[in-house]
Amino acid sequence: MKQSFFKFHGAGNDFILIDNRNSRTFSTELIKHLCHRRLGVGADGFITLSNSQNADFSMHYYNADGNLASLCGNGSRCIVAFANYLNIIDKTAHFEAFDGIHAATILEHNLNHWIVKIKMLDTSLSAIFFDGFLLDTGSPHFVQFHDNLENLNVFEMGRKLRYDNRFPNGVNVDFVKEDHHQLFVRTYERGVEDETLSCGTGVTASAIAYACKKNLPNGSHTIDINTLGGDFKVGFQKTDTQFTDITLTGPVVFSFCGTFDTQDLLQQISNLINQKRDYPRNNGCVEEKD
Repeated sequence: MKQSFFKFHGAGNDFILIDNRNSRTFSTELIKHLCHRRLGVGADGFITLSNSQNADFSMHYYNADGNLASLCGNGSRCIVAFANYLNIIDKTAHFEAFDGIHAATILEHNLNHWIVKIKMLDTSLSAIFFDGFLLDTGSPHFVQFHDNLENLNVFEMGRKLRYDNRFPNGVNVDFVKEDHHQLFVRTYERGVEDETLSCGTGVTASAIAYACKKNLPNGSHTIDINTLGGDFKVGFQKTDTQFTDITLTGPVVFSFCGTFDTQDLLQQISNLINQKRDYPRNNGCVEEKD
């Protein structure tokens, strides 16, 4: 059966999006194959847009390993742009995600480019360790600060911390550098098992960890953040114990669209499994822990 797909990215964090208002199911192996950089379309994640009784639409986000995952900030911004592309919404929306209902606003739209702002759920620090900050911004993140972030081996350090015994369910890892009152952030994402060009929940976690590290005063703050893939703004209200009114703003781009044949892909997957070949690691290709 033929299936249309759409490729979007949010500051280099790329996704395969499916209009799934007809409620089709997609297997873990099929999603994993589609996200593979060398054998499929290639993506950091797979997202379906479905009908919702509580909002304009709902999203289901799957990591590149094919497993259903928690909130994805950039994926959320991409699916808002996708809903606009499909004429489901105009400039504002409410969508249903893993962690509840989120509001979104399209601030700019020019052809295949959007600037999208989404509202995140309230959060607070989960723990402070000797080497970083742990918090949940829809997905769990461990944030470390480094001075020489440009030369850091994010893959090796991120992989080590992702499987640290302190985080039995795994964790995303963000490495942060303060740079002229802005932040530069690099993220190792679980499920992708590699560094991605940006991570929406990661830059949000980094901004909040920075506010705690710097002991910013209570009130409204906006933090400018640079990543390898693009620039973001994270806004929030800070109190002594909590962060509220959190917003994530950044770019979205529609890259291309196409179709795939489900049965044909499943047969390809079966053939590859039977061949039991090992493929070199590259960004977005899932690799098991040693």
